[in-house]
Amino acid sequence: MAVFKKRTVGKPGEWYYCLEHKKVEEGPECPAKDRFGPYAGRAEAEHAMATARERNLEWENDPRWHDAPTAGQGTDED
Repeated sequence: MAVFKKRTVGKPGEWYYCLEHKKVEEGPECPAKDRFGPYAGRAEAEHAMATARERNLEWENDPRWHDAPTAGQGTDED
């Protein structure tokens, strides 16, 4: 059993948004699975959720990513 837990070392100037605690942190305080980042500044990290929503909307509406059936596919005439 380990006496000391290995702690994620943060770097000054790198900002993250913690999804678990819903807060901005300088240098990673929480595990990578629970955060977005790194961001160049605090303001950018504060808007991480809005940025994610905007990107998701763009990707959902991008015609290159729709799985529309092509000619000869998606029919039940086999």
